[in-house]
Amino acid sequence: MWFLQINRKYLKQFDWYMLSLLLAISIIGVMTIYSATRPVITAVQPNYYIKQIIWMLTGLAALLAAAVYDYSWLRKSAYFLYSLGIVMLVLVLFIGKRGMGAQRWLVLGPVSFQPSELFRILLIIGISKYLSTITGLLTKRTFLISLTVFGLIPFILILKQPHLGTSLVLLITFFFLVIAKKLEKKIIVTLIIFTLVVPAVAGNVLWRHLKDYQKNRIVAFIEPEADPKGIGYQIEQSKITIGSGQVLGRGYLKGSQGPLRFLPEKHTDFIYCVFAEEWGFIGSTAIIALYLLLFMRGISTALKSKDEFGRYLALGLTFMLFLYFFINMGMVLGMMPVVGVPIPFMSYGGTTLITNYIAIGILINIRMRRLALCY
Repeated sequence: MWFLQINRKYLKQFDWYMLSLLLAISIIGVMTIYSATRPVITAVQPNYYIKQIIWMLTGLAALLAAAVYDYSWLRKSAYFLYSLGIVMLVLVLFIGKRGMGAQRWLVLGPVSFQPSELFRILLIIGISKYLSTITGLLTKRTFLISLTVFGLIPFILILKQPHLGTSLVLLITFFFLVIAKKLEKKIIVTLIIFTLVVPAVAGNVLWRHLKDYQKNRIVAFIEPEADPKGIGYQIEQSKITIGSGQVLGRGYLKGSQGPLRFLPEKHTDFIYCVFAEEWGFIGSTAIIALYLLLFMRGISTALKSKDEFGRYLALGLTFMLFLYFFINMGMVLGMMPVVGVPIPFMSYGGTTLITNYIAIGILINIRMRRLALCY
């Protein structure tokens, strides 16, 4: 009986505001996927939007599960979960399913998934546990331990798949959290020197290990006009699609760039372009506002967390989602290289959508426990 009473108290504090923002963005995503993949010439309708709805409902179930149990169990199991994630990344390199020039998927019976997507959450849980156990500033020793275990090892394993976008997102998220923890001054000075000197050397080494299509993406970003029908085609079509929406847009189901297949990856990484064409500048600004409200709610959750672990966990999850959003916006606007980063909750994809829903579920969990204490 006491268990039910406690959970009723938590349910009263459930963050319906965050859930509403999430559902609004997700429904817009499903509508845009339908529009982007609708048949124009043939009568055959791809079932991408149906799959997205199924994944969305699965994600909702995962969100509720992540919100129900006190997130303190994540702290107790953090290192085990992180180790499990590392094992999955290693398994991908040996027995992973190949597709489109990459080896990123594990197959379990009829289900295939990308461990790197689930690992995003496990990494943040592991870092948050480690940082919450350290009193005061990060010293040289604790920083090097965290950099090796939570920074370099995952970066290398995911880069080997190869998945440059996700590996960079996780490495940047790591540095964001350790900076949030605060570092000794000598470490900050070292990082500044590292940032100024090493990229030229590291970039040279990284370039030699990049796949041809990854090199082409960088060349296309620097000079898309050099080969507008080849490596620069994606970026040029992205700009054309967004620009054709003008102020008010062409109207829902009246866009042409996606359905006529002028724009590659129209329902995945570049779905925002299809939305911008149909809804114009006004609609594009509105969807960006929804995202910003969601991120602000995540930051508010971190500030109101009942403990240090919850604070780092909420900060890390919010920043990770923001980084995906920020990089995707940079990609579609031609301000960043194309690195295969989807926009959260809108882009087509099962593993990514479900894990992002789990991230929101954990954020709701953290906020519920904090407010329930004050109830």
